[in-house]
Amino acid sequence: MTAAQQGTGVVHYLLDKSASRFTVRAFATGMLSALGHSPTFRIGDFNGEADFDPAAPAQASLRLTVRADSLEVTDDIKSKDRKEMESTMNQTVLETSKYPAIVYESTGTSAADTLGEGRYKVTLAGNLALRGVTRGLPITAQVAITGGILRAYGEFSILQSDYGIPPVSVAGGALKLKDELKFAFEFVGRKQ
Repeated sequence: MTAAQQGTGVVHYLLDKSASRFTVRAFATGMLSALGHSPTFRIGDFNGEADFDPAAPAQASLRLTVRADSLEVTDDIKSKDRKEMESTMNQTVLETSKYPAIVYESTGTSAADTLGEGRYKVTLAGNLALRGVTRGLPITAQVAITGGILRAYGEFSILQSDYGIPPVSVAGGALKLKDELKFAFEFVGRKQ
């Protein structure tokens, strides 16, 4: 039992992926970057659960599992380019056949503020397991509780090199992707 589960006001929420939004954006660099594309991917298949006690937001917890091969390019690009980008992402970047899941699990809360009217700012300490590498990753979220619904909004970044992901380039290296990836999320959790 986690510390969050021991509190008397702890509510357990299951994330609703159909009502949530979770994206990752890569950024182009190199000689052709002005013509290049900085793709955004929708993370389509994930599940997760959160524990939250409005009286003790510092005890919040989150566990999130992403099916690695569920990322899809959201940008309006040619079908051929979309297939090439998704293939490169699955085979080279994420190696989804070898590492089918990406997992984030909080280990504690490093900061929590009550913003009033059922709103909170929470910074979770936790670990991200990606492509066979696990590293610490803090995530800050704005949390709003309304009835039996938890909404959490936020952004975080990672460096691909921290997880052993090789640099990605196309057009003979004239177009490359930067090391940093930016994630944005709007999670909706339903009280259980």
